[in-house]
Formats: sequence, C-alpha cells, structure tokens
Amino acid sequence: MGQLKIGIPRSIHYFEFKDKWEAFFNYLGCKVVTSPPTNKEILQNGINYSNDEMCLSLKLYLGHVNYLKDKCDYIIVPRIDNYDINNQTCTNFLALYDIVNNIFDIKILNYNIDYENNETEKKGFYKMGRMLKFNYFKIKKAYDYACNIDNKVKHDRNKHSLKKLKGKNLRILIVSHSYIIHDQYLGVPIVKCLEKLGADVIYSDELATQFTNQLSSSLSNTLYWKYSRDQIGVIELVKKKIDGVIFLTSFPCGLDSLVNELVIRKIKLPCINIVIDDLDSLTGIETRLESFIDILEGVNNG
Repeated sequence: MGQLKIGIPRSIHYFEFKDKWEAFFNYLGCKVVTSPPTNKEILQNGINYSNDEMCLSLKLYLGHVNYLKDKCDYIIVPRIDNYDINNQTCTNFLALYDIVNNIFDIKILNYNIDYENNETEKKGFYKMGRMLKFNYFKIKKAYDYACNIDNKVKHDRNKHSLKKLKGKNLRILIVSHSYIIHDQYLGVPIVKCLEKLGADVIYSDELATQFTNQLSSSLSNTLYWKYSRDQIGVIELVKKKIDGVIFLTSFPCGLDSLVNELVIRKIKLPCINIVIDDLDSLTGIETRLESFIDILEGVNNG
C-alpha cells in the first residue's frame, strides 16, 4: 500500500484547522493534498453543485471538494455542531458531511465535534487515526504534535496582530470568518485594496480567543453562536486602538445578517458592512473602501 493521500478543501474549515490537520497527517506519514486558492473555475464548479439558498462560501467549498475528488484517497470533512450549549455553530457546519456525502462519490474522513454529547476534538482526531489503521500511541503522538504546532502558529499570529495595533497608519479591523478574510477570491482582494490605500489591516480571527468570546457579552448577552461571539468580542478588545471596522460577509449568511446589524447599532466606531456575492468586479467595493478611508483620514486630521 502506497502513501495515503488526504485531501483538504481550501475553504470553510481550512483556515482555522489547516495547521493542526497538516501536522497531524504529516506526523502519521500521510501526504496532504490541498486544493488551490479559490479561482473562477472552482467557484463555477461549486455553483454547479449548489442550490440558490446556499451561501457563497458553501458554494466555494463544494468547488474545492470537486477539485480534490479524484486526487486523493480521503477528503477530510468534519461535522461540527457545538463547543457547548452557548457556543453553537452554523447549521452548514453540522450539515457539511451530509451535503458532501450526498453529492460526491468519495471516501470521507470525518469526525464530530459535539461537546454537549462529549464528542470532543481530541476524540475526533483519534477516530480519524483509527480509520487510517494507525495504532493508539502513534495517534497520540501525532495529535500532541499537531496541537503544539497549532498553538505556536496561533500565538505568532496573535502577536503579529497586536504589533500592528501599535502602528501609525490607519488601523482597520476586519470582522469576518477566516474562510472569508483569507480566501483568495473573497477577502484577499479587499485586504490588498486597503493596504494599497495605506491602511494596516487587523484580522479578527487572529485575535479571537476564549477571552474575546466572553467579551462579546458586552454587545450581546444572548448570542450563542461561537464564531460570531469570538469575532465580535475582538471589537471590544481593540476598540481603543483602531480607527474603523469593516464587517465582511458572504451572501446570504443568515448568522452574519443578524449579528452584524446588531453590532453596528451598538458600537461607537466608524464602520461599514460589505456583503460579497458572485464577484466579477471589485469596482463598486473599491469605491466604498476609498470613501471609507477618506472619511477616517478626515476624522483623524480634523
């Protein structure tokens, strides 16, 4: 039997879990195959497998799975429900396995995260290791190694973001999910535009921790979506160190449409809300970003 190839779609969970997944599978001696950065072909293929109600990010995810379907032995597709009763996830995170399993004829490497039913991430990784026929001690070492790598990467990103908060340029916080901010087709062009306009961009996902999750109660004490709580809590953490906030979401995200509107009404910072649909041109968005930067510079110079 040759080296096992594990496919990782470069969307949805990728930007949060990629370092842990890659370290885990590499330690076990598997080859990791990652789909390329999002492009128009991947988007179009995803749309072909989607229905109109799916958000743009989910359409992209299906496009990435389609790219990998004949290039690896397994594709990793977790089923993530909750991290406790007050930290639920989007229903797409829970349904992702079933959606992929019903559309594609592929071998899926999956695990559950459902802390309300004692299904933890650690148990999930051990389950994957056993599915791949590795022994307990090898799996344990691989998981410990992966956690150490992941913690170091997150620490370095957090440190880098905190350093940018001390800069002299305009400091713009982008509040969004990692699969939007860091996607080559969705968030990256917007970040590049802001940097071209002279702003320092701070990513909410790089500062999101259990601490920001708790801080989110200052804006809403009834919110129970984990990633929304993580992200909006960052605003409370850095509100005295930033000049403005950009909320970035993919159409038609139900969670963001509710949470962003709630937060925009409560914060006392200049902000704009950008909703991304099938992008063919950035012209309209670039105009909005230029106007936003002009306003912030006017406020600072006034």
